[in-house]
Amino acid sequence: MRFSPKPLSPPRFPRIYALSSNDIKVGTNLEVDGAPWRILEFLHVKPGKGAAFVRTKMRNYITGNTVEKTFRAGSTIDEANVFKETKQFTYKDGSQFVFMDLNTFEEIRLDEADVGDKTKWLKEGMDCILLFWNGKVIDFEVPITVQLAVIDVDPGLKGDTASGGSTKPATLDTGAIVNVPLFVNVGFLQHEFDQFSHRNANPAIADFVVRIWKDDQI
Repeated sequence: MRFSPKPLSPPRFPRIYALSSNDIKVGTNLEVDGAPWRILEFLHVKPGKGAAFVRTKMRNYITGNTVEKTFRAGSTIDEANVFKETKQFTYKDGSQFVFMDLNTFEEIRLDEADVGDKTKWLKEGMDCILLFWNGKVIDFEVPITVQLAVIDVDPGLKGDTASGGSTKPATLDTGAIVNVPLFVNVGFLQHEFDQFSHRNANPAIADFVVRIWKDDQI
């Protein structure tokens, strides 16, 4: 999923300062070649000959690409104006998803292309974390855990229990399809289980859902 940064008005974001490469650490946000990057790894190197430098591995917030880059020790680098704010997903308006700041009631709209596969986990009234860069939305995160109901699934067979190893596909109330134990029936998530984790729409969701259901069964 790639975001087309969405501008906000009026801007009300903190000042960003220039950094020294000596200040680089894991999690530092840098603006390099006009794009925001996050430091994943770093190593300060002092060779026997030549100038010292900082070797880094960093990820582009917008494209997701990861690259290795070296900075000369003591060089000046721009800090990226990247931070997060909580907004509530309120409703869908045509092809746009509308998020609201519950303090200012300001609305932020994201297109279907921006939301991507995360539409499968979005429900009205859900608090999400929006990622901003220079006053523009470049990504967002759905909650780590959400409560959804099974609305369509083949009936379980007599004798099926939570200890069974087989699974079957089930449709949730957001349209997501996940694999569930054979004993699960329509409405099960609302009545028999507290929650499940989607791990930010990780493709490995199915196995994790089954494990959570086994642990949290009432």
